[in-house]
Amino acid sequence: MGAAVHGKTILLIVGGGIAAFKALELVRELRRAGARVLPVLTENGARFVTPLSLAALAGEPVRTSLWDLEDEAAQEGSGMGHIQLSRAADLIVVCPATADLLARAATGQANDLASTLLLATDTPVLMVPAMNVRMWQHPATQRNVERLRGDGITVMQPDDGEMACGEYGPGRLPEVPAIVAEIGAAIAAQFGPKPLTGRHALVTAGPTHEPIDPVRFIGNHSSGKQGFAIAAALAQLGAHVTLVAGPVHLPTPAGVTRIDVTTAREMAVACESALPADIAVMVAAVADWRAEAADQKLKKGNAAPPTLTMVENPDILAGIGHHAQRPALVIGFAAETSDLLANAAAKRLRKRADWIVANDVSGDIFGADSTHVHLVTAAGAKDWGAQAKTQVAASLARRIADHFKP
Repeated sequence: MGAAVHGKTILLIVGGGIAAFKALELVRELRRAGARVLPVLTENGARFVTPLSLAALAGEPVRTSLWDLEDEAAQEGSGMGHIQLSRAADLIVVCPATADLLARAATGQANDLASTLLLATDTPVLMVPAMNVRMWQHPATQRNVERLRGDGITVMQPDDGEMACGEYGPGRLPEVPAIVAEIGAAIAAQFGPKPLTGRHALVTAGPTHEPIDPVRFIGNHSSGKQGFAIAAALAQLGAHVTLVAGPVHLPTPAGVTRIDVTTAREMAVACESALPADIAVMVAAVADWRAEAADQKLKKGNAAPPTLTMVENPDILAGIGHHAQRPALVIGFAAETSDLLANAAAKRLRKRADWIVANDVSGDIFGADSTHVHLVTAAGAKDWGAQAKTQVAASLARRIADHFKP
C-alpha cells in the first residue's frame, strides 16, 4: 500500500459514531505511508473525536463547517473553498460512513460540509460503513448502498462482530489494515498501471426472456448485478469490455460498451459478433429452453391449458468454449441448487471452460448484493466465502489480470 499512496492526497471525512476513534489510527497509518491527509470532521463526528487530535495527527487544519468564511476565502483562485477542497484530493474516504451519511450521499443532499463535498466532487470516493447491525441490514440502507455503488462509489463491506451496543452481526467498522489496503487498491486502480490494457473482454449478464406469445415470456430471477460488477471491475483494470446484457435495469458501468438483448438467440448472435476476445466471462442466466411462441395472445377457456412445445436454446458458454476464435480465457458461472462442486466441475469440462464460478442459488441470492462462490479450476475448487458481489468481481478481475501476466 505504501508505494500506492506515497505522495497522494486523501480527503478524509470523519462521520459520527463510536467507530470514529479508529479514524485517528487510519490517519496515522496513511501519514506513515507518505500520504497527505486533509481532514473534515462532521458535527456528529466531533462528539467522538476532537478537531485538535485530528489536526495533530494529520498535520493539517481540520474543516468542520460549510460556513467558515476564513476557510472559504483561503483557497487560491476561488471564493468557494469547499469546491476547491472537493477536488484537491486523489481520493475521498468517508470513515466511518454512518447510515445518515450513506443516505444523504445516495440522495444527493448537500446540507453540510461533508455532503456538499461528496456532491461537488468528481474524485473517486471510498465509503467505510459502521453502524448497528439492524441499521446496516435495513432495506433502506441496502438500497442506499446499491445506489451508491451504481453511481461508481466504492462501499466496503462492514465486518461481522460485537457492537458497542452489545448486539452481534455485520456493521462493525473494518479493521484499519483492511481499510488501508482498500485505500491502496483504490489509488493503484486510479494511478497505477492497468494490467488488462489492450485486452478485450466479453461479459454476459442478466436473464433472457423467451416469449410464449406476444405478452408473456419464460424467464428467471437473475438481476444482472454480478455480471455488471465484473464488467466494471475489468474496465477499471484497463480492459476494453463488451457487455451483452439481458433485460435488466442497471446503469452501464463506466468505460463499458453495452449491447442489450432479450432472448438467448439474440445473446448468442451478439457474443458471436463480439469475437475475437481475449477473455470471456459468461455470467448471464441463459434460458435453456424456449417455446414455439404463438402469434396471438393465448386465451383461457373451458379447455385444458395450451401445450407449449419446447425447443432447446443455443448453449452460449459451450459455443464460446469450442469456438474457432475461442478466447484465451473462458469463464463460466454455475448456479446450482444441489451438488454444487460436482456439477460445476462437470460443467467446466463439458463446456470447455477454463474456470467456473459456482454459487448455490437455493437461498436468497438473486437480486441480493452479496453471494457465496467457489472458483472451480483444473486444480480443484477454492471457497471464496461470503462476499459482496462487487468484491467477488474485483477478486475475479485481479485473478484474470494475474493469469495474463508474462
